[in-house]
Amino acid sequence: MGRVSVKLTVYFEDPFWIGIFERSIDEKLSVCKVIFGAEPKDNEVLELVLNRYSKLKYSPEIQYEKVFKEKVNPKRVQRDVKKQLNNKGVGTKSQQALKLQQEKNKTIRKIKTKEQKELEKEKMYSLKQQKKREKHKGR
Repeated sequence: MGRVSVKLTVYFEDPFWIGIFERSIDEKLSVCKVIFGAEPKDNEVLELVLNRYSKLKYSPEIQYEKVFKEKVNPKRVQRDVKKQLNNKGVGTKSQQALKLQQEKNKTIRKIKTKEQKELEKEKMYSLKQQKKREKHKGR
């Protein structure tokens, strides 16, 4: 296994606070979106990472190329950290991964609702047939 990294971005998108987990393994990126509701406290975020991280549902992986820098000037690192703190939102690769996850969930939901409707139809049909038999017996 190569490089593994996980990044959590928490930002405010009216009216909720949202957390985006970006997990990259080798050169594959997958994303998970968590809605906090009210502004999360540090201990809530820590509890999420420690206890509920394994239960998160990530999007399908997308391939990307990442250029790794060997040596970086400490001042540049400081500037990058400052830029990330001021940055609000999510990267485009993350948005693509979230979109894939949303489409996957949509197809699953459509299949489930279709099955439920079929079951309901069958149930109603059998109920009608039973009522017909009851009426026929009563004459």
